[in-house]
Amino acid sequence: MSTPGPAEGRVLIALCTYNERENLPLLIPALRAAVPHADLLFVDDNSPDGTGDFVRCVNTTDPQVQLLHREKKEGLGVAVRAAIRHSIEQRYDYLVNLDADFSHPPTMIPTLLAAMSHTDVAIASRYVPGGGVVGWPWQRQVMSWCINTYVRGILGLRTRDNSGSFRCYRVSLLERARLSEVYCRGYAVFEELLFRLKQVGARMKELPYTFEERRFGVTKINGKEALRALVNIASLRLR
Repeated sequence: MSTPGPAEGRVLIALCTYNERENLPLLIPALRAAVPHADLLFVDDNSPDGTGDFVRCVNTTDPQVQLLHREKKEGLGVAVRAAIRHSIEQRYDYLVNLDADFSHPPTMIPTLLAAMSHTDVAIASRYVPGGGVVGWPWQRQVMSWCINTYVRGILGLRTRDNSGSFRCYRVSLLERARLSEVYCRGYAVFEELLFRLKQVGARMKELPYTFEERRFGVTKINGKEALRALVNIASLRLR
């Protein structure tokens, strides 16, 4: 039986947010222009800057823009898991995950969806030929390289950009990947997802893109988060 292409399936674009209100007036129109047929789901951890209120306002005129409100901030991994659960329960075919700060260009999403005709996970990759990073200090570049090298060694992944969150997943494979057992609550959730998908035989393809630093707001990643991710990945392998 042939695998359906992206034009035949329902697409959900998920963005986990905390204090991203400044980015949304430009980001939502950019996403709607890039993938008009997709639904947008903002998983917001009760942002004090009004991110959730802005999404609710947009929803009154555009029902394809949806809000999944969470009462408290429990970690990025928990929010990502909620988005995946929503995509499964609502029977979407493809789930695109990206950040809400313009570091992941919406114009890349059609390329990811086009790749789904012959893969199960399409990864927007900084670390394959043609990809790159703009605006990072050397310390952050070294930290990212170390994490990805470590992940390939510990979890046996062949993909090069395992810490990035900009991806498209086939939802039927996510359903098989034992979502209820996902362990990581922070940034390491993205490495764990690839590890679990690899275990159920998912095909993965990396597509080059250029990461640019966020336009507004403050990045949530830091040395403490990176160290926690390394510990979580080691714990995942032991489990």
